[in-house]
Amino acid sequence: MSIEPEIRETLGKINVAASGRTLANLNLLRDIEVKPDKIKISVAGAGLSASSQQILRQDISLCLKPLLNKQTLEIEYISVPLNELNHVKKVVAVMSGKGGVGKSLITGLCAVALNRQGYRVGILDADITGSSIPKMFGANQHLAGNEEAILPAQSRAGISLVSTNLLLTNQDDAVIWRGPLISKMINQFWDDVLWGELDYMVVDLPPGTSDASLTVLQSLPISGILVVFTPQGLVEMVARKAVSMAEKMGKPIIGLVENMAYLKVPELDKKIEVFGTGHGEELAKSIGVPFIGQMPLDPALAALCDSGDIEKYQHPLLDELEGAISRS
Repeated sequence: MSIEPEIRETLGKINVAASGRTLANLNLLRDIEVKPDKIKISVAGAGLSASSQQILRQDISLCLKPLLNKQTLEIEYISVPLNELNHVKKVVAVMSGKGGVGKSLITGLCAVALNRQGYRVGILDADITGSSIPKMFGANQHLAGNEEAILPAQSRAGISLVSTNLLLTNQDDAVIWRGPLISKMINQFWDDVLWGELDYMVVDLPPGTSDASLTVLQSLPISGILVVFTPQGLVEMVARKAVSMAEKMGKPIIGLVENMAYLKVPELDKKIEVFGTGHGEELAKSIGVPFIGQMPLDPALAALCDSGDIEKYQHPLLDELEGAISRS
């Protein structure tokens, strides 16, 4: 009876140094050859530095030691195209017609909600010049990798993160690029990163309907779009433009999210509509798309984002976001 399935299961659980993910999750474990005198393991070397490869070699040897029956063990690193290693089942984009409506916040909450349900989740931060995703998740390490691939950073709960802020020497530095460079970077985040096996990738689009958003909608296999807006007449008008762009690009709308809808004051048992009365449901109905729900102005959420602890946040809208995305 072949022991190859047992070997594959055992090795698949090994955590890869500098990635925070397993061999199986990164899809790096390739061929296993079992012979009477030798076991040969082939591993894709994408994204692994020399030191990471050496640590992984030692971990594989240690795991397989009980399974060796007078056999020698050979471990080789091979070059494998990233399109054979990356398997992303669904790509969800979060967009807004204008800046300042909390699009990145909703992106982060979508990823948190999906991750809590056991899905493997990554965030591609396509808001190249206005990146805020790493701050929300407390990620400040530089992205690692080698000439074959970039390794995403990992949040505390295991969400994969890729952002320009994780490439900068100083995260306060401005990224002053023209449209073509921004579009090129977005494509590199998709093509040159070792995402491995993901159930969902959530893409934080830059605000508006310009080059960067167009690049994402044209280049990535978007399965659905969430549109974020706030309860102001001007913003609602711009939200319609975002929905119109998505429809013209042939991308399905998962639904609308009304952010900063109200401020709850527990001492008064009252909701204050800081930006006016929300018309989210009416707006969604008039456009002909689902309305997912309202997110309040919440000082507790702001504090968690500032401290890099967005993954601790609890609110009923997270369940609504997860349900809407998983049904799409």
